[in-house]
Amino acid sequence: MRLTAFTDYGLRMLMRMASAPDRAFSTAELAEEFGLSRNHLAKIMQRLAGAGLIQTRRGGGGGAELARPANEIRLGTIIRLLEEGQPLVECLSADGGACTLTPRCRLKARLRSAEIAFLSELDQSTLADIALEPVA
Repeated sequence: MRLTAFTDYGLRMLMRMASAPDRAFSTAELAEEFGLSRNHLAKIMQRLAGAGLIQTRRGGGGGAELARPANEIRLGTIIRLLEEGQPLVECLSADGGACTLTPRCRLKARLRSAEIAFLSELDQSTLADIALEPVA
């Protein structure tokens, strides 16, 4: 299974936030740290904030921080949120895609089972389990 860059960067942001839960991180700060576009990270932050995983504040002293303790945020939840609308393969999309093999395909059920197992495994761990070690 391959995760999108959107999810990869979202995980990095959350891992960084979990490493210092008592402070807020600006989009500019995280963009510089990861060498990424500030615009791109802002879109990820919007999705995370909309789902209640982070909270954001504008202005001086503002930024983003975890909305709840890292040990309450399951990795599977994060992946489902950030990969929403990105099916593993076309036929697993909400509309079933346009695959001509669908009526006789025997792969789809196996891929769906594998995806469920993958997410189930991630549900066993929390953001606290993968938080970055604080920089000394």
